[in-house]
Amino acid sequence: MRKLKMKQLLIITCLWLGFTAPAVAQKVASPNGEVQMQFELLEDGTPAYSLSYKGKPVVKTSTLGFKIKDDEHSLLNDFEVIEREESQFDETWEPVWGEESEILNKYNELAVVLNQKSTNREMIIRFRVFNDGLGFRYEFPQQQNLGHFIVEDEKTQFAMTGDHTAFWIPGDYDTQEYDYIESKLSEIRGEMEGSITDNLSQTSFSDTGVQTSLLMKTDEGLYINLHEAALLDYSAMHLELDDENMIFESWLTPDVTGNKAYMIAPAKTPWRTIIVSDDARDILASRMTYNLNDPVAIDDTSWIKPVKYVGVWWEMITGKSSWHYTNDFPAVKLGETDYENATPNDTHGATTKNVKRYIDFAAKHGFDGVLVEGWNIGWEDWFGNSKDYVFDFMTPYPDFDLEEVRDYAKSKGVEMIMHHETSSSVRNYERHLDSAYQFMKDHGYNAVKSGYVGDILPRGENHYSQWLVDHYQYAIEKAADYEIMVNAHEAVRPTGIARTWPNLIGNESARGTEYQAFGGSKPNHVTVLPFTRLIGGPMDYTPGIFEMDISKVNPENESWVNSTIANQLALYVTMYSPLQMAADLPENYERFMDAFQFIKDVGMDWQKSLYLEAEPGDYITIARKEKGTNDWFVGNVNGEQPRTSKIKFDFLDGDKTYIATIYSDAKDAHYKDNPQAYEIKKVVVNNKSKLSQRSAAGGGYAISIMEADKSETRGLRKL
Repeated sequence: MRKLKMKQLLIITCLWLGFTAPAVAQKVASPNGEVQMQFELLEDGTPAYSLSYKGKPVVKTSTLGFKIKDDEHSLLNDFEVIEREESQFDETWEPVWGEESEILNKYNELAVVLNQKSTNREMIIRFRVFNDGLGFRYEFPQQQNLGHFIVEDEKTQFAMTGDHTAFWIPGDYDTQEYDYIESKLSEIRGEMEGSITDNLSQTSFSDTGVQTSLLMKTDEGLYINLHEAALLDYSAMHLELDDENMIFESWLTPDVTGNKAYMIAPAKTPWRTIIVSDDARDILASRMTYNLNDPVAIDDTSWIKPVKYVGVWWEMITGKSSWHYTNDFPAVKLGETDYENATPNDTHGATTKNVKRYIDFAAKHGFDGVLVEGWNIGWEDWFGNSKDYVFDFMTPYPDFDLEEVRDYAKSKGVEMIMHHETSSSVRNYERHLDSAYQFMKDHGYNAVKSGYVGDILPRGENHYSQWLVDHYQYAIEKAADYEIMVNAHEAVRPTGIARTWPNLIGNESARGTEYQAFGGSKPNHVTVLPFTRLIGGPMDYTPGIFEMDISKVNPENESWVNSTIANQLALYVTMYSPLQMAADLPENYERFMDAFQFIKDVGMDWQKSLYLEAEPGDYITIARKEKGTNDWFVGNVNGEQPRTSKIKFDFLDGDKTYIATIYSDAKDAHYKDNPQAYEIKKVVVNNKSKLSQRSAAGGGYAISIMEADKSETRGLRKL
């Protein structure tokens, strides 16, 4: 097990005992004193909390509790405090991969033990106050009067102090793949219908229901993020807004029967999280979500490594190629359908010849792996048929020689990445999981991209209900047994689980690059995602598209990628992930090899990350130092309005000189009108250098900064 680097661990415990003691408000402050939480019992014994930041209210008095199915009392009120425990915690731990090599985990904690007088049932509410916010969860000790119970509703409130500006996507039990809406809280109801765009599986539930991670900005300039951490054996939380009183209440994803969660004491819920700051950069820098998860559970993590890869995926997404092998069959039965005598459709992407082309490209340019989708039989009727036995995850199509491809990749020093699309037939995937993972190990596949497209089987279940959350976790832990890294698409959005299970090296769980080939995403989409979706973990966003006119890839697809090339380069820095794809076709990169150089150079695992500029929906600028080198990389992504970014290089070592290669938008660049207009210049920089750089609409810039000696800097301008 990776050892924790402990700086200090101090526990101070104070107990107040006595069943008849009057309930009084109690405050707990963050280690720096800027975040303050107050807990109290209301007159009827309802637990409640409030939160402030630098003396400004963030969350007004908000009630806590549960409605229990078929229970006249539930766990809502009639509580008394029987014990309080305060403690302090301070450690520095080392992630297996991450945005920095060390993470500070420091907080003050209050655990309140409550007894419901009418039922003699106990519930603990545990609060942890960090410098960047608050996390709290419910705990249910083993006890006589509470064993099995069903959560009908979790009644956790987040009472806002006003009509804040919010960056939100509609609440949905089955997808997070929406463009973000920026609006006042009071405008959510009016914007809801237009925010729900088509998806292959979707279940919205309310005119004011939104998903976490939710970002808000107050009129006073406070940034507030609501989310959850350590989502395990529980259903995912949405937020239902009372838009008259501006109060959010937790709304759990139900199962097919409408139940929200099945609990067995002893048990605990995920953490409910509130990150707050008056500086948007602090939201990006917060590691509170990870800190609320358990330490790494894998003894030997040496096999978990960042991966930069290419693959045939973009061919399929754009419609240039197909996942399926033949057009002969309207329906397929595995083990019965005769593929050997079927007529190839000549559009299949996962052929031995085509995949070798990608392997050659990966080997030539130093990429770690190649992902192949559509290699296995069953794609002819894979979607929309409520089909259980849809894939076996082991049998290739006749035109994909798995052994030949495997051996060819190995000879080139390239690893193959497996693809497991489940078509949301979860029972079928679990039946095959051991054999599929063993098959991967037998053929040298160390990473898998899994997918859950379409409506869930068993029928009526939702993608984010408790049963599915348990399934995703089961797949991650089973993969660890086989030393396999997982990149799960369409699964529940991450909540810091990768701290405990770092073989979860990526998720999709948001609107990714594929939607640029499905009609396009908003140009400022990538200036919102790091404030929302990425709070819980890295995203396999699949950046690096150089040809924005999709009709040039597939004449039948008139979509447009709303981005400049410089913006696409910057995403490798601003959209953090230890798993990064160069998603475009090799022939498109070969047209712009000078720009492609940044994708080849950019790191994936970081010693340090600095958030230089940030405003959600408008711009983000991040500098990162690559782990194990002296190289730095900077990325800036810009929204819909042109802007001049101004940064300092004071993060560089004072006694060193560097060469900065700046990949920027050309003067006439524009995401729609001129997206491939870029400039590349090399300059000499040191820690006193400053840069003023224009970013186009939907544009940005990327910089590689590498230490150099005097002989290398001759003839270059000093910045």
